[in-house]
Amino acid sequence: MASQVATPTSLPTPATSLSRSQSSPGLSPSPAQLSPDDEELLAKLEEQNRLLETDSKSLRSMNGSRRNSGSSLVSSSSASSNLSHLEEDTWILWGRIVNEWEDVCKKKEKQLKDLVRKGIPHHFRAIVWQLLCNAQNMPIKDQYSDLLKMTSPCEKLIRRDIARTYPEHEFFKEKDSLGQEVLFNVMKAYSLVDREVGYCQGSAFIVGLLLMQMPEEEAFCVFVKLMQDYRLRELFKPSMAELGLCMYQFEFMIQEQLPELHIHFQAQSFHTSMYASSWFLTIFLTTFPLPVATRIFDIFMCEGLEIVFRVGLAILQMNQSELIQLDMEGMLQHFQKIIPHQLDSGPEKVIQAAYQVKYNAKKMKKLEKEYTTIKTKEMEEQVEIKRLRTENRLLKQRIDTLEKKGAPRFSEESVLQLERELVQARLKEAESQCALKEMQDKILDIEKRNASLPDDTNVARLQEELIAVKLREAEALTGLKELRQQVRDLEDHWQRHLARTSGRWKDSPKKNTLSELQDELMSVRLREAEAQAELRESRQRIMELETQSQIHSNQLRRVEQECRGHMEHSTTLMAQNKDLQVQLKEIKRRQAEMECKSKEEVMAVRLREADNIAAMAELQQHISELEIQKEEGKVQVQLNHSDSTQYIRELRDQISELKHEICCLKGQRGVANQPTFDPFDGIHIVNHYIGGVESGQSSDDDAVQDPIQTRGNGGRVKLRPNLRVTDSEEEEEEEDEDEEDDQPLTLIVPPSNNTKSTAV
Repeated sequence: MASQVATPTSLPTPATSLSRSQSSPGLSPSPAQLSPDDEELLAKLEEQNRLLETDSKSLRSMNGSRRNSGSSLVSSSSASSNLSHLEEDTWILWGRIVNEWEDVCKKKEKQLKDLVRKGIPHHFRAIVWQLLCNAQNMPIKDQYSDLLKMTSPCEKLIRRDIARTYPEHEFFKEKDSLGQEVLFNVMKAYSLVDREVGYCQGSAFIVGLLLMQMPEEEAFCVFVKLMQDYRLRELFKPSMAELGLCMYQFEFMIQEQLPELHIHFQAQSFHTSMYASSWFLTIFLTTFPLPVATRIFDIFMCEGLEIVFRVGLAILQMNQSELIQLDMEGMLQHFQKIIPHQLDSGPEKVIQAAYQVKYNAKKMKKLEKEYTTIKTKEMEEQVEIKRLRTENRLLKQRIDTLEKKGAPRFSEESVLQLERELVQARLKEAESQCALKEMQDKILDIEKRNASLPDDTNVARLQEELIAVKLREAEALTGLKELRQQVRDLEDHWQRHLARTSGRWKDSPKKNTLSELQDELMSVRLREAEAQAELRESRQRIMELETQSQIHSNQLRRVEQECRGHMEHSTTLMAQNKDLQVQLKEIKRRQAEMECKSKEEVMAVRLREADNIAAMAELQQHISELEIQKEEGKVQVQLNHSDSTQYIRELRDQISELKHEICCLKGQRGVANQPTFDPFDGIHIVNHYIGGVESGQSSDDDAVQDPIQTRGNGGRVKLRPNLRVTDSEEEEEEEDEDEEDDQPLTLIVPPSNNTKSTAV
């Protein structure tokens, strides 16, 4: 059931989408619970949050640049959104604060307080309250489900008061509703965790407000933090000692800042606890409307009980003129019926007035010490009164016993014994006074040591020791008073004895016997008094030894605590050192990665330069080719303009002559085992020009033909057109021409369809 409880308001907390590392599953709303406008708004907030995470500016500059920039996320198409631009800016600002909470708390604590005083947005309250009281990731959260399975002795009281907690609120007003059930679970779980406090009625209102903002597990953790760190636990203890201190401090503030109203309250016997107790126990949740009380609770989560003092005094200032004119009943009615409705319009007026109130934290500490001293004296007086009542009862019993036995008689020996006991009693009294003075000196030394110790815990322990010593001193003073009373009784008996011994020899023997018996009785009583004095002396010595033992044990405990503190500090330093070493390794790793990346980038740049050089070479080669083609084009143009037919005829005649010479050489030398010669290699340049001319003359012959074709029955040779002559080919041609002089050549003409291959 705990995981199914959601916020009972219209929109869940969007801070879960803004702070993924700090949110919990219970705070994430499901898409089915949101209206289209709300989904659109949340999408815009998430987009803006992603943009803000990349920005390193401060909160103030971010907020200003957000208003001045023209790239606002809210366009004319989002007019259906139910938030104004100012509210949207507030949402974005709080989203940034939640994401950067630790840095904001350290560097911008004052700005954060100002924002909290202006009010936390409703949808951010759950996560911000948890962050303010540091209630996230508490170990006790894992114990919550186990606590619900246990039985608490306060269950009946909790069930009885649940129906009276927010009876008009939709989440709690129905009997056995989900709200009442989760409220019962949280109150029951805390009563099991803190059995000394158990359950107090006022705490249910605080838990109810938490459940309106967050699921029950988070509400339980926040409530535990409030009880531990916000003085609420001391307020809700059965003795309610902290509440009495708050009343004492608040009454002093009224006396100092509103003296006329304080005099009127005193005249009407209108005590501070009659109207202000609920203010401190419920943080105004039962006094003001819920929106106003929630705003005050925002400030309470940030600043503590100080806001309760401020708001309470501001209310009295606002109503001072009306309250002075009323009697006790009228003032009670005014506090119950009129003041709650004065803030229906909003909390801004009372919050503004609250921060005009003078609040001195040092003065409040001083008042706390005075109140502690007063309470200590009251406790001592109560102990003294109780002791005196016991002694009075015992004395009455003794007087009744003595009256039944008759008036005592004393002898000379008993009188001498009484004198000796009187001297001893006075000596013991002097010793007791010396011991008392020594104890007082020790108390002064302890107080000086207490003043020199800055730690509040040590001061509190020394104050407890001082109270114990004072109690023992009071007991010692009581014993001295008893001894003095016994001495006075003995002196009275001595005077009576002197008055009666003057006529002792004139009495009859029976009276003398009775006097002896009375003297024996008196001696027995004196011995009893002596034994009691010795017993009290031994008790006093025991108390002194116990006090010294306790002081030594406290000193040892403080030394152990200091040792533990040093050990914890050293452990913290070691952990910090490890963290720094890890950070150093991470920095070195990043530096190595950056160096590798830089080397890779240098290699990539070099590769790109090589590619560029190669591309330039290709371009230069292409340019040279284009220049060659240009020259060839010029030659072809020249050939086209000249008498190309005559030139071709002459070339063919030369070819025929060359063929004839080859035939002659072949016939003379023979062709056996001789290398063949390709005549087409020797006339390559000529064929090139022939091909160019013929390609210019016949427009239909565009395709590339075979290297050698027969033409007609004459076996005329046609060479491939559009062939270029390179330097290497020219060299080969020159070599072939040199070989023609020494070797026989063979000319092979490829046959066509009408010719046969002929070898010469």
